[in-house]
Amino acid sequence: MKVNTKLFGEIEIDDDKIICFDGGIVGFPDLKRFALMHDEPDDDGGQGLSFLVSLDEPAFAMPVVNPLIVKDNYNPVVEDDYLIPLGEMKEEDMLVLVTVTVPHDITKMTVNLMAPFIVNADTRKAVQVILDEDDKYPVKYPIYEILAKAKDEAIAKAKGDN
Repeated sequence: MKVNTKLFGEIEIDDDKIICFDGGIVGFPDLKRFALMHDEPDDDGGQGLSFLVSLDEPAFAMPVVNPLIVKDNYNPVVEDDYLIPLGEMKEEDMLVLVTVTVPHDITKMTVNLMAPFIVNADTRKAVQVILDEDDKYPVKYPIYEILAKAKDEAIAKAKGDN
């Protein structure tokens, strides 16, 4: 399938790479088919910024990230009923992503830890859940300083390896 996206231009997506949100996503219930695209070549094990690009509305792309990058103890309780539509899922097939908000002042960058996307990589079915743990997982969790520190550590490590 070829799609002309606003962010990535024309891309070809294999049918086996399409992620289906049968219930849509929060705020966009009609957007059900997505592709996960990476901003740069995925040479870091998927640890960077990615985008959920809608195949139903190619101008729509939502930045997402693995929540463990910014909160290493992220482990929300998700009711089993939410996961039933995803089919049988092994732990190694579970992909959890959270949305990233990047305002004009990037030092105010946040992630939404309250509404993660859960993807079954085997079936390519996905859901977005709203957690009841709002005091533990906020909608606007600041990440700029966390990412800056991680970048500085990566640079220092690279210099030490030379």
